[in-house]
Amino acid sequence: MPYSNLPAHAFWKLCRDDGDFLIESIYQPKFALAPGDRVATAGSCFAQNIGRYIRRSDLRLVDVEPAPASMPAEVAMRFGYGLFSARYGNVYTARQLRQLLSDCLSETLREDAFWDRDGQVFDALRPNVEPDGFADLDQARAHRLDHLRRVRSIFKRADVFVFTLGLTETWADRHSGTIYPTAPGVIAGQHDPARHHFINLGFADTLEDMAVALDLMRELAPKLRVILTVSPVPLTATASGQHVLRANTYSKSVLRAVAEELTQMHDHVDYFAAYEIITGLPFGARMYEPNLRNVRAEAVDSVMSVFFGAHPDLAPLQRGAALTSPAPDAEAEAGDDLICEEAMLEAFAPK
Repeated sequence: MPYSNLPAHAFWKLCRDDGDFLIESIYQPKFALAPGDRVATAGSCFAQNIGRYIRRSDLRLVDVEPAPASMPAEVAMRFGYGLFSARYGNVYTARQLRQLLSDCLSETLREDAFWDRDGQVFDALRPNVEPDGFADLDQARAHRLDHLRRVRSIFKRADVFVFTLGLTETWADRHSGTIYPTAPGVIAGQHDPARHHFINLGFADTLEDMAVALDLMRELAPKLRVILTVSPVPLTATASGQHVLRANTYSKSVLRAVAEELTQMHDHVDYFAAYEIITGLPFGARMYEPNLRNVRAEAVDSVMSVFFGAHPDLAPLQRGAALTSPAPDAEAEAGDDLICEEAMLEAFAPK
């Protein structure tokens, strides 16, 4: 019988009978990580957790835009330093990642990607990393070009790129197709219905965008390995017209399916099941803070323990260490303190 020789983790009942649902078996890496491997990160706000743990492991986190040495940690976090491997802020969608990689290869400056607020200019593709904006357009353009060159340099250094897929919903310019990480008007700029439109990227779109992004990364770094994850953080709000629970289920289902499809297609692409460990039926709401959105610190600890435990060449994770002994340039330690533009949408909820 084809099921008679399967391991225990293949059976729901045997997983259910185990106190931890045999969760240590959920991640069986396609390729091994070794001490000294250089890891780059990008993605949605949940991905900020990954960099925290990597900094304290025997892996090396690639950081091409480090904070100035004299900058206080809380200021560095506010200005987008140390959150990811570059100051791109949150990269929520596969299309946003594809756009970023394409722009850094061609050094493209999108003229529709600079917004105004109170006389200051904001880089609309990472509006939260300079919270006070730039003095003028020339300064904003110069900073953007420098950023793109630094992003490109990631792939000269990284052995592994970890990308966390967060959303399918996004906003775009109708004429150019430029994708924004947040709707115009939330942080800066003005929403113009004639120019800006809502997009909910489906499976085919997301698969194509991620496939192109993978090709661009391999063009920059032919030996690069990629680990995909899906954020367990639900939508703050949806512009789809659906109930937010239905919209969130659709979005995460698309992202999870795309991640699995690409993992099956490519030897250099793997999937780490952070999403399942947090949201899975056996674990449920206890993995979240009372608002049912922010992931509890202990839950993140469990996720990363599974990740590091699956790579025997790496030192075991010291549970809680990443949350109690921050590095000088580290971010704030609670899930509520992740920098997340999407969370700002709560301010627009009816009173």
